[in-house]
Amino acid sequence: EFCSSLAGIMLLEVFLVLGTVIIYFLLSKKKEETLPFKEGWWGKGQKPDTEEDTTIWPFKVETTEEELSDLFRRLDQARFSEPLENSFFHYGTNSVYLRKVVSYWKNQFNWKKQVEVLNKYPQFKTKIQGIDIHFVHVKPPHLPEGQSAKPLLMVHGWPGSFYEFYKIIPLLTDPASHGLSDEHIFEVICPSIPGYGFSEAPHKKGFNSVSAASVFYELMLKLGFSEFYAQGGDWGWLICTNLAQIAPNHMKGLHLNLASVTNMGFIHLVSILLGRYLPGLFGFQDEDVRRMFPFLKKGLYRILLESGYAHIQATKPDTVGCGLNDSPVGLAAYILEKFSTWTDLEFRNLEDGGLERKFNLDDLLTNIMIYWVSGCIVSSMRFYKENLQKGIGTQKHERLTVQVPTGIASFPNEVMHTPQAWAQKKYTNIVSFHFMPRGGHFAALEEPELLAEDILQFVGKVEREQLWRKK
Repeated sequence: EFCSSLAGIMLLEVFLVLGTVIIYFLLSKKKEETLPFKEGWWGKGQKPDTEEDTTIWPFKVETTEEELSDLFRRLDQARFSEPLENSFFHYGTNSVYLRKVVSYWKNQFNWKKQVEVLNKYPQFKTKIQGIDIHFVHVKPPHLPEGQSAKPLLMVHGWPGSFYEFYKIIPLLTDPASHGLSDEHIFEVICPSIPGYGFSEAPHKKGFNSVSAASVFYELMLKLGFSEFYAQGGDWGWLICTNLAQIAPNHMKGLHLNLASVTNMGFIHLVSILLGRYLPGLFGFQDEDVRRMFPFLKKGLYRILLESGYAHIQATKPDTVGCGLNDSPVGLAAYILEKFSTWTDLEFRNLEDGGLERKFNLDDLLTNIMIYWVSGCIVSSMRFYKENLQKGIGTQKHERLTVQVPTGIASFPNEVMHTPQAWAQKKYTNIVSFHFMPRGGHFAALEEPELLAEDILQFVGKVEREQLWRKK
């Protein structure tokens, strides 16, 4: 009796699941829709009746002696805690190593020299939707006869900055001098996300990735670019994806070094359960299987272990932000941990977090200094709340596909791997998907040559086959 009723219940469940799946597929036929442009106003107080100032003015990074002496005073007064024995980077930034970083920061790091490095590329500001937007704009030093530069928008993420692109910019604006093909030459525009670096922080609630995409769309139009390419990882992935959804006829191609899929369908879930055993059935390649399985360890546990920061920032950014904005050592510990683990998860097993294997302290501290001198850590963290507070999968942009020709560079040490079979559901026009030979989350800073080569081959493909005309 019990067995047959159990079998009946199970059969009923199977029918329910199948029915749900069939209804899901019938209802989710994707219409080609665009995302509405978000006309916001993010300035202080009431929006004025006057027209917005349209000028673009040059900007240079400058630091006063007061700011520097205040920083050194705080570094001198830092309180360190003792790390656990043999804890390496498993509990976060190891304070034995952190002391070394702080000592380097005080005694060897030359911020004035790094300010000159920051100012070697032309930077500008302009007011858009009520706030000042900072951007780097680099034109090619020389163009071969009859060739024009292709505009490329490059967007950073958290806890990075526009400085992440300083090593890749010359490879894109002057490829021939760096041993790369000069078939395509770019002029590169790297804005700071509002609330990051030298872009003003929004003063109102609700500034999310669609808002940022709308602001950057206005920026590109203001600079005179009605057709352009876009590239991003981390938040740059989502902002550029949203921009492709807002203005598909203006974006010639979208290149990503991170492609996360937030709307997981039923097939995704089944592929997590069975993909290891039947990879071909789900379109997985050997490399996908290697990177994704066993899924509990490489998927679920990894997410739980590495996403605590996101939960804090998506709920109470201002609370923890107080401490980071007040303590340069706290800020460094918080940011350096990400540059360690997101570059290679194995670096958690090293006392120095492997930080100087792929980066040098000057570059790491320059990025931290951009957060420190602009006082932007709290506003940068709020971006998580604005994007995630309504829950994952609830927003319109998550349900819409991307028709713009897309190139994906999939780096092996990215925290979470997205196989092409999954990405294809969102990005319906993937023209290039490459498993990169090495590198992690901060690809432009860590492996600029690899990323530049992938961007160049992708654009070559799009241009040769005029793929943007076939959207």
